Order: sequence, then structure tokens, then C-alpha cells
Amino acid sequence: MARERREKGDLDAYDQVELKDYVVKIRRCAAVVKGGRRFSFNALVVVGDGKGRVAYGYGKANEVQPAVEKACKEGEAKVRRSNPYSLRGTTIPHRVIGRYGASKVIMIPAGPGTGVKAGPGVREVLQACGITDILTKVHGSTNPINLVKATLNGLEQLRTKEQVAALRGVPL
Repeated sequence: MARERREKGDLDAYDQVELKDYVVKIRRCAAVVKGGRRFSFNALVVVGDGKGRVAYGYGKANEVQPAVEKACKEGEAKVRRSNPYSLRGTTIPHRVIGRYGASKVIMIPAGPGTGVKAGPGVREVLQACGITDILTKVHGSTNPINLVKATLNGLEQLRTKEQVAALRGVPL
């Protein structure tokens, strides 16, 4: 359920890029008060441009829609500050393991036409990033917040051949 947005800011060229946001999870929290229960909502949203930049936002409010809007706003601000991840076409350059808390996400590059083989939480991050062919496996906790952070941790570890050669000072 991706929503496409068009930014109208005149700050820089990146403001003209179309961002997609995916609602990963909406949770309801209940506080017991004198008159009964008071409900509030938490929203976890992943925002990306489909070209290697992706971030998440987390919002809380008394209604669902304001919580989602707060999360989207936070995610969009993080996307603008982030650097693009190293991709190879429609997949990743090499196998990588992302970890966060008790969650572990294994990401394996796949050939063209494979699709995104991933569960909820991981799938939204990869789609927002622009990856269309990948295999994944989750071990440990399946908490959506930890899965999103573990997937982003794995994407941060990606390096292309050129980047590794430059780091080592070795010509290809």
C-alpha cells in the first residue's frame, strides 16, 4: 500500500523527487483511566525514493491518521539526510546480514524476475529502496520495528566492487 507524494519545496533538486511511503504497522495502545479506556495509536512508516534512499518514521497520536502523518514527516526528513545505498541494478551486490536487537535479516542477491521474497517489515524497506529482486530470511525476533532497523543495518553494509577497491587502494 504505497502512497506517492510530490514535494513542492524550492530548497534543492532533491525536493522535486517523488517519495513513496509504506505503512508497516499500526498499533493501538490503551490506557485505563477513570471513565474507561483511552486509546492512542503508533504508526511505523517506511519512506523511500526507489533509487537507493530509504528511511523509517515512527509517529504517535490519539488517532490513526495523525500518527501516520507524523511518521511520514519524520521519514521524509530522514530520507533527505541519508546517503543512497549501493545497489547493483535491481538487486544488491552481495550477501549481507543485518542485525538489530534480537532480529537478524539475511539478504541474498537474486536474478532478474525473482521478485522480492520477504516478509512484512523487510519487504516494505526493500521496495521503498528500489530493490525488486532479492531473497531474504528472518531469524530471531519478528518485531516490525526491529526488522525495519535490521534491514536498514544490512543495507548500510553494502559495498560495490569499486568502493571496496577504493577503500583498499587496489586497482580493479
